[in-house]
Amino acid sequence: MSAHEPSTARTRLRRVGLLALVTAAMFLGVGGFAPAYADPTGPRGPNGPSGGTGVTVDLDGLTENPSNSVVALIGLTLISLLPAILLTCTSFTKILVVLGLTRNALGLNQTPPTQVLTGLALFLSLFIMGPVLSDINDAGVQPYMDGKVSASQAYDRGVEPLRDFMLEQTGDDELRLLTNVADRDLPEDKADVAMSTLVPAFVLSELKQAFIIGFIIFIPFLVIDIVVAGALMALGMMMMPPVMVSLPFKLLLFVLVDGWALIITALVSSYG
Repeated sequence: MSAHEPSTARTRLRRVGLLALVTAAMFLGVGGFAPAYADPTGPRGPNGPSGGTGVTVDLDGLTENPSNSVVALIGLTLISLLPAILLTCTSFTKILVVLGLTRNALGLNQTPPTQVLTGLALFLSLFIMGPVLSDINDAGVQPYMDGKVSASQAYDRGVEPLRDFMLEQTGDDELRLLTNVADRDLPEDKADVAMSTLVPAFVLSELKQAFIIGFIIFIPFLVIDIVVAGALMALGMMMMPPVMVSLPFKLLLFVLVDGWALIITALVSSYG
């Protein structure tokens, strides 16, 4: 054995000892971190900001006011029902019938045109129904748009002014007739009449009053026709149409008494 062999053996022993120390240090380090993961409940989530009680979502009144889609749907429904409502629940029918009878009494079949009479009747109806429409807007439409009442409550409140208007213009005979036709018991109070009975009774009353006004308008023009026809018979002018001779006198009389003003005044006054 040479002199270098003992030194080589000592070097190897030092390396083995150093390796053992490093290994022991590693095991001790791992064991020192073990208590941090010893909790069996697992990691805890964040607790959030201190003092918080929950999450609040603000919809800015979306659930209180009706949405635009609902308002658009209601508007389209009312537009589709507008002709029926205009003809059956307003003064439009009565005014149009009276204007048509006035034109026939004058002997003018196409003058004024039907479109002109319809437009005049429409705006006169808006003039007469103005207070009723205002009450409907204040009682039903605006509270519903503001989200203060539901749709059913808005209908109940909004229909009351229209019911009151129709009840004032509907005769008891028409109400009794429609109630008997429907085979229902006659209500003790007039205000308890159902809308299904009130609407046709109102239309019948309007037609009845329109024919009465038309009869009164026909009388002076009928007298002119009789006088002209008698004068033509006395003169032996049997081939001459009496209408051709009486028409100028009718127009003259209608203009002298300001007939359109009288008729419109009578129509507006008939609704109180």
